[in-house]
Amino acid sequence: MTAMAEGFAGLGLLLGTYTPKLDEKGRLILPAKFRGRLSSGLVMTKGQERCLFLLPMDEFQQIYTQIRQAPVTSKAARDYTRNFLAGASDEVPDKQGRVSIPTHLREYAGLDREVVVIGVGTRVEVWDAQAWATYQEQTEPDYIDQAEEIFPGLSF
Repeated sequence: MTAMAEGFAGLGLLLGTYTPKLDEKGRLILPAKFRGRLSSGLVMTKGQERCLFLLPMDEFQQIYTQIRQAPVTSKAARDYTRNFLAGASDEVPDKQGRVSIPTHLREYAGLDREVVVIGVGTRVEVWDAQAWATYQEQTEPDYIDQAEEIFPGLSF
């Protein structure tokens, strides 16, 4: 492992793209690089763009704290909270690094056997392989312009 990779691991960042397959029981073998961060447990829930979010427990707790602060008088906040939490499942990977993806979450994300697992810094996303390819095709052309718009002054 390079010094830079060790540094990222020390930060607990989840990075990279992997293509494991779901087994016949709907279990996902987590990429080895993610297992340390997720080994004590995670919360799996609906993500945006029909993917799943796998959140380390501490990250989920931070998000939940923010959700709790949303006004219960806001219909949008109630709707989001219901969708985010009602479908959530807390999981602990087994000794082989596998987690079961509940049927309702597999259906939500359109997951069959071929999946793509990506590290997005503080969370892992699980995508249907074809949905990920389509998403990449649609969004990659705008990547440079988005950086300038979202992060003015960011330079590489």
